Amino acid sequence: MVIARSLRAFDWLNFFVANVQTGFGPFIASYLAANKWTQGEIGLMLSVGTISAMASQLPAGAVVDAMRNKKFAAFSAIVAIIVSALLLAASPTFIPVFAAEMLHGFASCMLVPAMAAISLALVSRADLGDRLGRNARWASIGSALTAALMGAFGEYLSLRSVFFLTAVLALPAIGALRMIHYDAPPGKPKLKPDGEERESLRELLKDRRLLIFAACVVLFHLSNAAMLNLAAGEVTAHMGDNVQLVIAACIIVPQFIVAALSPWVGRQAQNWGRRPVLILGFCALPIRAILFAGVSTPYLLVPVQMLDGISAAVFGVMLPLIAADVAGGRGRYNLTIGFFGLAAGVGATLSTAAAGFTADKFGTTMSFFGLAAAGLMAALIVRLAMPETCGTHVEKAAEKPPVEA
Repeated sequence: MVIARSLRAFDWLNFFVANVQTGFGPFIASYLAANKWTQGEIGLMLSVGTISAMASQLPAGAVVDAMRNKKFAAFSAIVAIIVSALLLAASPTFIPVFAAEMLHGFASCMLVPAMAAISLALVSRADLGDRLGRNARWASIGSALTAALMGAFGEYLSLRSVFFLTAVLALPAIGALRMIHYDAPPGKPKLKPDGEERESLRELLKDRRLLIFAACVVLFHLSNAAMLNLAAGEVTAHMGDNVQLVIAACIIVPQFIVAALSPWVGRQAQNWGRRPVLILGFCALPIRAILFAGVSTPYLLVPVQMLDGISAAVFGVMLPLIAADVAGGRGRYNLTIGFFGLAAGVGATLSTAAAGFTADKFGTTMSFFGLAAAGLMAALIVRLAMPETCGTHVEKAAEKPPVEA
């Protein structure tokens, strides 16, 4: 009964955490563009948050691995996000925005592994794919509903009100977190990473699966991170009416697709293996970038952005699932997530900065073509070089007797 209540509370935690995170990204790009920031300046400032996350990913993962109270790590991150939202609301000038991006980057890199660790504490390894799909479904529903609400606030009140709303929505997230209890009853089979012998980062880096998937993560975010922000800034500059509603729709529509697809992604990753599902999600990236490059009407952004729902559903489920495959039995699940988070930060930093400056110098069409090339490379690496990490395949390979010379 306690576990059932905790699982329901964890659903709501995913929902409200997504509420909080929705206020960052495209809404910041639009907020700054409306206050006369250039695309290059916006891209550089958005990169500040990813640089902060990059610097914190590995230490944060190691800390979460070492902490017995994963809930406290999640609580600290949520409080930091509240502060960053209030800083953005205070003033769209350099110092508050810089401080908010730094704090948000640090908080996010603590929150992701903490949420993943709570998932592992609540379910067995065999149920992890389904749990991660359920996490993504609730998070996407939260993002979609909140994007609509924030779009209305931005359109009819002010862009600044979006960030006050972000801070308010963090409070029910804290309430849901307090309702989670993950001490398993006696006899319940659980994955207990805290009880495993922990390998060093050097040992983890010898795993080919870790390195190849990290390269895929870099390219995925190099292609994906700047795409909607670039489109949002362009729309704000060239569209007078209903701009916030269009941006909100670009967030809402993919989230409903994520909500519909994520449980299916978790199940098929277990049935088909990881690689076929990854290829499906990664191939949507270059197609979306090329379509964005050819869009001439702002309202066409929304149907093109539907492809983001496919990529987001696949990536959101597969990253923590592959991390569990790679780190299984090593006691370094959160460090592995931190390593992949570092790879994501590298890709996102390069994406937002390079795409912004490329758009300023050569135009947004060329910038979108560059993002498409990065997405195509990611899909090709998954197809040609990424090994299968599915636990059942690995276990079967491990059970085979060694070949005698």
